Amino acid sequence: MSDTALPTFRAATEEAPLLRIVLIAVVVAGLAVLVFAPLAVVFAEALKDGWLAAAQSLGNRDARSAIRLTLMITAVAVPANAAFGIAAAWFITKFDFRGKAFLITLIDLPFSVSPVVAGLCIVLLFGANSAIGGWLVAHGWPIVFAIPGIVLATIFVTFPFVARELIPVMIEQGRDEEEAALTLGASGWRTFRTVTLPNIRWALLYGTLLCTARAMGEFGAVAVVSGKIRGQTATMPITIEMLYNEYLSVAAFSMAALLTALALVTLLLKTLLEVTHADQLAAIRRH
Repeated sequence: MSDTALPTFRAATEEAPLLRIVLIAVVVAGLAVLVFAPLAVVFAEALKDGWLAAAQSLGNRDARSAIRLTLMITAVAVPANAAFGIAAAWFITKFDFRGKAFLITLIDLPFSVSPVVAGLCIVLLFGANSAIGGWLVAHGWPIVFAIPGIVLATIFVTFPFVARELIPVMIEQGRDEEEAALTLGASGWRTFRTVTLPNIRWALLYGTLLCTARAMGEFGAVAVVSGKIRGQTATMPITIEMLYNEYLSVAAFSMAALLTALALVTLLLKTLLEVTHADQLAAIRRH
């Protein structure tokens, strides 16, 4: 019998070359339309009158106030959410109790609730017409239309990010190492500092970066609770809207370009973290 050539088979999980090219082209086209083109427009509009005009628009008093307020709110909200995320992940993964699934659902609540609704709830709870808000206003501690309300809104919108990154990592790691440390006489704080924290540090940093990016760009909830007071409670996203509605396009797009640059820096840090510590972040990818 003469040898006959065996047919070649393509792996079941391998796409045909033509289909692969089409899929890649669709993804690249989608990214170009939805991501790269808007970014290019933002920076082009910001610089259409030159670098000097863009710098001057960012140097006026209201713009500086918006930048400072955004950075300050982020500096308060991100550490608060990091602390909450660590505490929630520790409580959920290290203890068994009834209602654990319900607690995890509550942590995910800001992902499903509109930020505008969250801001409205803060207004109804702490506004001047409510019992709590009226008492606070009477004693000189206003929440709504003031910085505390913006902080609360930002914390609410961003608090799931750190917890949701830590919970799957800590579930996969289990409790053996902490229990061994406690058995050997280590205190709870020392166990956390020397055992738990080193194991979750990259997931914690990953979640913190995501939280930072969302905190800087939050608009809906902050717009409801801030009152959009120029120079006082107007953050960078709110200032962008105000400037654009006033047909100050260069100033609006310059502020948008700065906010975009901050987001891109956060994205770059996240990408570097993914590249340099892929093994430590593998647990996050599996959940």
